[in-house]
Amino acid sequence: MPAPRSDLETHSVDNQPGPLGDTNLFATDPILRDLDPDSLSSYGSALGSTDMRAAARDANRHKPELHAFDVAGRRLDEVHFHPAYHRFMTLSQTAGYAAHSWDGGSHRAHAAMVYMASQVEPGHCCPLTMTYAAVPVLRTEPSLAETWVPKLTTRAYDPRVLPVSQKTSATLGMAMTEKQGGSDVRANTTSAEPDGDHWRLRGHKWFCSAPMSDGFLTLAQTDEGLTCFLVPRWLDHERNAIHLMRLKDKLGNTSNASAEIEFHNARAYQVGQQGKGIRTIIDMVHHTRLDTAMAPAGLMRGALSHAMHWATSRRAFQKTLIDQPLMRTVLADLLLDWQAATRLGLFVAGLFDDPNARPMARISVALAKFLNNKLCPRVTYECMEAIGGMGYVEDTPMPLYYREAPLNSIWEGSGNVICLDILRTLAQQKDARQALDNHLNAAKGADRMYDKALEDHRARWPDLPTEANARAFAERTALLLTAAVLIDSAPEAVTNGFLATRLATPTGQIAGAATTIDATALINSFSP
Repeated sequence: MPAPRSDLETHSVDNQPGPLGDTNLFATDPILRDLDPDSLSSYGSALGSTDMRAAARDANRHKPELHAFDVAGRRLDEVHFHPAYHRFMTLSQTAGYAAHSWDGGSHRAHAAMVYMASQVEPGHCCPLTMTYAAVPVLRTEPSLAETWVPKLTTRAYDPRVLPVSQKTSATLGMAMTEKQGGSDVRANTTSAEPDGDHWRLRGHKWFCSAPMSDGFLTLAQTDEGLTCFLVPRWLDHERNAIHLMRLKDKLGNTSNASAEIEFHNARAYQVGQQGKGIRTIIDMVHHTRLDTAMAPAGLMRGALSHAMHWATSRRAFQKTLIDQPLMRTVLADLLLDWQAATRLGLFVAGLFDDPNARPMARISVALAKFLNNKLCPRVTYECMEAIGGMGYVEDTPMPLYYREAPLNSIWEGSGNVICLDILRTLAQQKDARQALDNHLNAAKGADRMYDKALEDHRARWPDLPTEANARAFAERTALLLTAAVLIDSAPEAVTNGFLATRLATPTGQIAGAATTIDATALINSFSP
């Protein structure tokens, strides 16, 4: 293809970086090198292609459309997506985004897929994350698992409007939140009445992500209390009575539809014991948290790739931007947050692969979700500012990263909910508390800054804090866990920089305030 013209009638276009070009998101990432290239490299190459980056732009510029009725006024309750969205669903499903952990792969490889997909088109991750996370819940109900699990773990994408028995593959969503309760799902009012071998649900859900999924796990009240149900989207001879009332007009995540829905005596199947709905569905929440801890690291990586490409290609004040001392300090500071978030997320994913590490996985995934998502908006914004005015323009992906940055913190438990859950887990699950202590203790002796920070932390909180101090406690605990992970796995410049600027002498929230880091080593280790 001929290159665009640079010699224009009024000026010559120079000092402007060229396109990022085709990039293998796996092969160029130093943190992913110890993972299996056979399952990840081709996926990273496809995602990082110029073609799929253009498709991501199309998928987000052309929002999903609700078709509630057909021309005659009969209910359809369908959402239509731009073809680019279906391209991403096909690519990721075929690569095993939802299936890899359950068909002989690993949760670490799955987390790497979440991380890479989030760098290009994060909207389609939502239905695939929920599909991945629903598998362990449905496996507890053999009568449902026989039909559903093979379809959820098939490496294919089938968007057809058909009952699950007639499809080659399926996706599964989740609908728990109601207007009056929000995060307090015990306040849900949706009711369930028995009807032969199934149930009938009536009520509303304030947020239903990916409403074109083939089924949903949801919560409803029976005579014995809040219970978990599987609601199929399509029945054998009719559409299930799930009414899509409207699509949410969201800040970001625009390629993915989120809806307000109503159940009008919709058919549903019980999952788990009556009255134990939260206990049943918590395994799905646990697995979605892994993805919401990993996705912000991907957003940071994506934003940094564009900022670093810009800084290494553009000159200002007689120097390339990357050679400007203050710009180097800012970018190096941001690289520390990306390194920390990515390595912490992959560490947690590794715990999911070890059945004996479940207590540590339970507490560490909450800590990682909290910390990584609090870092993400700052990093994406600073990358946008490093590019300057063009970073604020939709021709670049920077606005997408910035709009997406708050989402994963809000999804499945916002910051306060996560912090309270951290306190509750440590108070009620002694094995989780012991596992965390053991891991923090194992890193002692490697660096005096870490040892001092851990000692001070335990002196400040000899026991768990009050709820009012939950955020301060969660942040410091998460920073210590991250430091322990870095001591065990990261290059010296990363570990030393993190310990000096995040633990020993915290620098506040302004990027570039950390001046005691090895900027050259950090920058040299990064490849856009």
